[in-house]
Amino acid sequence: MEERRKHPRSEIDQPGLVSAGGSVMSCMVRNISPEGAAIDVDNPAFVPQRFRLVMTDGAKTVHDCRIAWIQKNRIGVAFLDGNE
Repeated sequence: MEERRKHPRSEIDQPGLVSAGGSVMSCMVRNISPEGAAIDVDNPAFVPQRFRLVMTDGAKTVHDCRIAWIQKNRIGVAFLDGNE
């Protein structure tokens, strides 16, 4: 498969939150780059096309995201805000 990312992703295993429309779902952030991330969720059907990814590290970083792809319980997201 051809690599289309501009930036390599850093492997992490960090808990996060998917937040949209007043609802929140836990997730696990598996890797991240300045332009996106891959997250694991229990049920991708409940994740909207656009949402906020809240990193539950000490800094509580928040990214506006859109879904780029879904494979089983893993979702690839593109950051809309340009932040890492």
